[in-house]
Amino acid sequence: GGRRELKILAVRGANLASLAGIFEVDFEEDPIRSCGIFAITGPTGAGKTTILDAICLALYDQLPRMDTAEKGVMIGKTGAMPSQQLGYNDVRGILRHGTGAGFAEVDFVGQDKGHYRARWEVRRARGKASGAVQEQKITLRDLVADRIINDHRKTETLTLIARKVGLGFEQFRRSVLLAQGDFDAFLRANAKERSELLERITGTEIYSRISREAYSRAKVEQEKLT
Repeated sequence: GGRRELKILAVRGANLASLAGIFEVDFEEDPIRSCGIFAITGPTGAGKTTILDAICLALYDQLPRMDTAEKGVMIGKTGAMPSQQLGYNDVRGILRHGTGAGFAEVDFVGQDKGHYRARWEVRRARGKASGAVQEQKITLRDLVADRIINDHRKTETLTLIARKVGLGFEQFRRSVLLAQGDFDAFLRANAKERSELLERITGTEIYSRISREAYSRAKVEQEKLT
């Protein structure tokens, strides 16, 4: 059998960015299940990107392009205590303003064919909107056995989730998510730039390197033979 690919079954969340309260997108239920290809549409600020963010949070505790955010810049109420503020590049900042807790959850079929639920959650002290933001919690549940299979250190859980998914965050971002900025650049690029951009997005630049190495090696061997 060939390598199994990740299949996302459902994404859920609550109080993330512009999405107030609980939301769910179930890819195994009609009409989505039967339509093959579909679009999630809505005006700016409706929360379309937040659905993709929820997937990244649940699986990787990361957000696309967050690694380019300026370090050291703090966000939060003016005059608030440091414990009530977060760094601009802190993923917990996605918790909707005025809420005491939020979560992101993804049900998926892993490359080992197992069915899992990865869950990311964050809350403020005492569950109050005015409380200091607590450390995020990440769990992985085996849906068939109905038990949490790793509820220890965050880094260990994330490593296990990535192993089940079969993709690291960069691989996932490149092959599953096409960032808005990258897509806009792709549409406006010339043929050469488009080729380079596709390589960067898909991670296939390795084949260009292999091609160059093969050419160099062939040249050396031909000279030896001559």
